[in-house]
Amino acid sequence: MSNFTSTSSFLLLEFSDMRELQILSFFVFLAFYLTALIGNFLIITVVAVDSHLHIPMYYLLFDLAMLDIGSISVMVPKAMAMSLKNDRSITYAGCVAQVFFYIFFGASGYSVLTIMAHDRYVAICHPLHYERIMHKGACLQMVATGLIASLIYAILHTCGTFANPFCSNIVNQFFCEIPQLIKLSCSGLSLMETGVLILSFSIALGCLIFIIRSYVQVFVVVLRIPSSQGQKKALSTCVPHLTVVTMLKKALSTCVPHLTVVIMLIASGVLVHARFTADSSNLDIVLSMVYTIIPPMSNPFIYSVRNKEVKTALRNLLHVAISYKNILKVVL
Repeated sequence: MSNFTSTSSFLLLEFSDMRELQILSFFVFLAFYLTALIGNFLIITVVAVDSHLHIPMYYLLFDLAMLDIGSISVMVPKAMAMSLKNDRSITYAGCVAQVFFYIFFGASGYSVLTIMAHDRYVAICHPLHYERIMHKGACLQMVATGLIASLIYAILHTCGTFANPFCSNIVNQFFCEIPQLIKLSCSGLSLMETGVLILSFSIALGCLIFIIRSYVQVFVVVLRIPSSQGQKKALSTCVPHLTVVTMLKKALSTCVPHLTVVIMLIASGVLVHARFTADSSNLDIVLSMVYTIIPPMSNPFIYSVRNKEVKTALRNLLHVAISYKNILKVVL
């Protein structure tokens, strides 16, 4: 099989040959994309406008919303264009850019989630030292460190993926996914990419252990609070970071959904990368959507539904918007 050079293009996976189903997939992706954009832009606007939310926890939420917009914008608009124009090609440079930016935004978002867990740990376990430990400068330094590390990681991962020539240009995924690109490599996994993958799994596992350890310590401290009202108040600050599904019970049960989703997201990513030697199937598409599209789309709801401060700020923002609208009607 002949090698494909940098002047070649890749052919992504189309969901159907039928034009009607292609249009349907366009509207499905459009709904996902608009949901993610509107939700995350609302979070960004509320945190930026409301002075009561100018604290580390919401500053990190602001960063996470921006990164979510970036990560979902890397692949969904291309998938929409592919369905609408019935053209599944993507240039070599476009594929490289897609891999690089998704890794950068994904790794940066994961670092922010880890910092958020640390923020809640300090706020509840060391409240007297919170302002000293989690001041604005410290938050900026931690986020900047995460962004720089993610940038270096994205460069290494992208270089490792495209280091070898490809013996085919047919990607069995709706975006340029690294495991699918590795399958197309003439020589398989490069030594550099093997090292990067090992480093990736090690860092992901380390962050997961850190998050679990932080929240275990949080709940140990909360359970020592004699008042149930005090427990509820303390837990309410970290519920948005811990909960994705409907709460089964109060207090400790809020930890279970969060850890389940975090493990599910990491497990789906690990399974996708571990299956690069197996034949492609619909399972790969489902797993890829779990860790690429669902988090940016659901995070705004996770962090606002159970958060009184965010809901109050959203209501205030809505009231202001309605007031301006009424004023404009009177003036005009």
